[in-house]
Amino acid sequence: VPAGVFIYALTFTLIDLINELLGKRGARRVVFIAFAANLLLALYTQLSVVIPAASFYPHSQAYAAVLGSTLRIVLASLTAYLLSSLLDVHIFAWWREKIRGPKWLRVVASNAVSTLVDSALFITLAFAGSLPIVPLIQGQYLAKMGITLISLPLIYLVRGLPLESQAMGLEHSPS
Repeated sequence: VPAGVFIYALTFTLIDLINELLGKRGARRVVFIAFAANLLLALYTQLSVVIPAASFYPHSQAYAAVLGSTLRIVLASLTAYLLSSLLDVHIFAWWREKIRGPKWLRVVASNAVSTLVDSALFITLAFAGSLPIVPLIQGQYLAKMGITLISLPLIYLVRGLPLESQAMGLEHSPS
C-alpha cells in the first residue's frame, strides 16, 4: 500500500468532520474547492514536466520520471476523489438525518462505502489491464478503513472549538 494512501484516507474523516460542523452544503463546497486545487496542481505539474528544462539542469529526465505521472493515473485520481468524496458527503448527511446515532458510527458507515468506491474507481481506472486490481483494491480499502478507525477521536476533539460557519461564508444546514 503506497504511503499516500494513509494521508489520503484521513481526508474522508475530515470531510465528515466538515459535514458535521458546516452541513452538507459546506462539505460539498470544500470538496469542490479541494478538487479545483488538485486539478490546478495536476495541470501545473504536467506543464512543468513538458516545458523545456533549463540547459544547465542535468536532472530533467529524473524530474520528469518522478513528477510526470501518466495522464491515466492523474485522471483516475481526480475522478475517484471527486465522486467518492461527494458520495461520502451524501451518505454522512443522510445517516445523520435519517438514522441519527453516534458520530463515530456515521463516520465509519460513510467511510466504509466511500473509501471502497474510491479504491475501486482509482485502481480500476489507473491500473486495469496492467496490474491485478483486486488485491490492490483490497489492500487500499483495508488501509483506509484502518485509518478511519484510528482517526475517529478527531471528530470528538473539535467539539469545543469555536468554529463559526458564518465566519467562513457558510451557513450551517444539515442538508
